[in-house]
This record gives sequence, C-alpha cells and structure tokens, in this order.
Amino acid sequence: MKLQTQRWIDRWLGQFLCAAVSLWVRLLASNKAAPQLSSKPSHVLIILLSEMGSVVLAGPMFASLRQRYPSATLHVLQLKKNQEVSLLLGLAQPEHLHALDDSSGLTLLGDIWRVSRSLRRLPLDAVIDCELFSRISALMSYLSGAALRVGFTPHTQEGLYRGSFINRAIPYNPYQHISKQFLSLADALESTGMPRNKAAAIRELPADISLTVPFAAEELKDYRHKMLADFPSLDGRRIVLLYAGGGILPERAWPANHYAELAAGLCHAGHSVGLIGLREDALLAAALQKQTGSAFCVDLTGYTRSIRELLMLFHGAALLITNDGGPGHFASLTPIRTMVFFGPETGRLYGPLGPRAQVLESGLACSPCLSAYNHRKTFCDGDNQCLQRIAPAPVLAQALAILNQTGSSA
Repeated sequence: MKLQTQRWIDRWLGQFLCAAVSLWVRLLASNKAAPQLSSKPSHVLIILLSEMGSVVLAGPMFASLRQRYPSATLHVLQLKKNQEVSLLLGLAQPEHLHALDDSSGLTLLGDIWRVSRSLRRLPLDAVIDCELFSRISALMSYLSGAALRVGFTPHTQEGLYRGSFINRAIPYNPYQHISKQFLSLADALESTGMPRNKAAAIRELPADISLTVPFAAEELKDYRHKMLADFPSLDGRRIVLLYAGGGILPERAWPANHYAELAAGLCHAGHSVGLIGLREDALLAAALQKQTGSAFCVDLTGYTRSIRELLMLFHGAALLITNDGGPGHFASLTPIRTMVFFGPETGRLYGPLGPRAQVLESGLACSPCLSAYNHRKTFCDGDNQCLQRIAPAPVLAQALAILNQTGSSA
C-alpha cells in the first residue's frame, strides 16, 4: 500500500475509529478504578511500526524494561518488512514478534484481526505505543486487550487527535531526543501523576544503544575475503561506504552531485569508495560511478542480502557517510565511524547514539521541516536547500581527518 494512501486512511478513518473507541471506553470505565501495573507483569507489548532505524534507537528502552521487569515476556508488534532487525537484535523471542503486512489493505485488515486475537489470548499486562500520533498504533493498543496503555498525547496540538483511551499518556516533547522519550514511555508504566513526565527520572541521553550483534572473528574475516574477491579494487585501500539513497523520503538525500565530488576526492586521496543501498539504488550508483570516474569507486547496491551482512560490511570498512536513515543507526552496532546528513529532520531528535557518529547539518532557518506535527510532509517540494548548502569540500576535509585519526582499517 502506498504511503500516501496509508496517511489518508489513518487521517480520516483513523480519527473516526479513535473517537468511537474513546466513547466506548468512557462508557465501560465510568465506574472502574484506574488500572495499575502488577509488580511482576507477565506480558508487555511494544508497538514499533515506523522505520527500522527507530528500532535501534529504542534499544535503551528495551534494556530498561528488562532491568525493571526481568520476569516479564516482551512482545514486539511491527510491520512485517521491519522484523528482520528485531530478530537480529534479539528484542524478543521469535514467537513473541508480531507482524502486520501493509502491502495491501485487505492483507493489513486480516493481520490486524489475527494479531489482535493472538495478543488478547496472552493476556497482556501493558502495551507501550512508541508511534508519534499514528491512529492505527493507538487502535492496536486497545485491540491488544491490555488494560494499561502507554503512548504520546498531542495535548493541545490541533489535528493530531487519536482518542482518549491511552490511559498512561505522556506529552510528546519535540526538543528531546527520541531515545529519551522512549525511556519516558517505560517510566509511565508505573506513574499515576499528570502529566506523566513529571514523575519520570531525570535522564541523560543514553551513551549507547544497549544492543549488540555478536560476530565470530572468523565470520568477519571470511566475509571480508569474499568482498575483496568480488571487488578486487577495494583491496589494499581503506574503504569508505556512501549511502546516497533517500529511501521513502527522498528529501533527506544530500545531492548526488555532491556525493560524486566527495567520492572522487576520497579516491584521489588513496581510499576506495563503496556505494551501498538497495537494488533500486543501482541506477543512482551507476551515475555516481560515471561522475566519479575512478576504478576505486564500486557499486555495492544490493550486495548485502540481509541486515546482518550489512553489519559485516560495516565491520570491514573505515567510514560510513550516509543520508538520514537506517544505515546510520545500524552502523552504531559496529565499530565503524559514521557521518550522517540531517536537514528535513534533525539529529538532535533522531541522531545515532554513541560517540562514533557525527551529525552534519546546515542550520538553515526552515530546517528541520519534518515533524510529528505535520506527519513528516515537507513544504520544500524537493528543493532541500538545507542539504544542498552543505558543500562537498568541507565534508571531504572532515572525512579525511577522521580517516587519519582512526589509522589503518582492519
């Protein structure tokens, strides 16, 4: 199903359904005491329907939940296309991962019915909805059968209505990193005050993502040998990976001409460049190769067959330069240094965690323009000046400085 179709359904049908459920809950709960979390909850559901990078940023929240409730079984509800990351990171046991297939409307409706029945049979003690004002995630929190429902509230923001049945609602804060806000959702499980954030602990931005993907040294060595056999021009040089694709939000992409100039400069400085991405990024990679004009710039789009292979590729490279998106967050699971372009969205809210990531922003007055309040719809019509004004020359200088600091690659 197209993204715009999903937004239209969520906006119009979603608001109606949320209003209906709110009225129903109000009638049922008129004489009932507010639900409280058991001291030893058995089952907790986390709803994470958005992009795969958000799963990585939720790592500290999962660590906090496991520390607080060691006997609880954590369940995760995601879109089917994003489940690979949760399996790889071990966020929950495979049998506790629940999926919605949004490839078509009928498939999605069938999965909503199937997953809701499965969750209600558990039963759930609580559900944490990590989505920013998505109506389908709010409705799923109710359909799950959990008496305790945690999620974000728009407070007085107009146009973001999604009902009043989230009974542990905390205000969304557009000035705090999303990882800290995920932790506030976990804090709200045991809070009864309003607003919930007042009772939350004072937290610093997590220093790391609290997630690991173990690799055997021999596995990494074998993968690197295979990569060098497939692309001999990478051998003997330090490898810099570039992700020039924009994914589902093309306005987040640094200009292709800038990437070509950067790649040429890196190759001229004695490094190799690998252009990564999905198979549909192959045309972009071919154009960049042609503009770069160097045999040391190779097309790796579609080369990695899984997120695990992508992480092994990161282990064998010295630096990743990427647009805002999943690769920058996945890189934080590995030792690779990362430079990430932000503009339509901001690194202050969505930047990768950890000391090895550097955020590149222009600071243009209209940036960032994508937010939870406008459903991530920009007004720049593809003319993303916030990224176009980040010139290639200073980026190349920073990249070379990082490469000089980190020494030779593995």
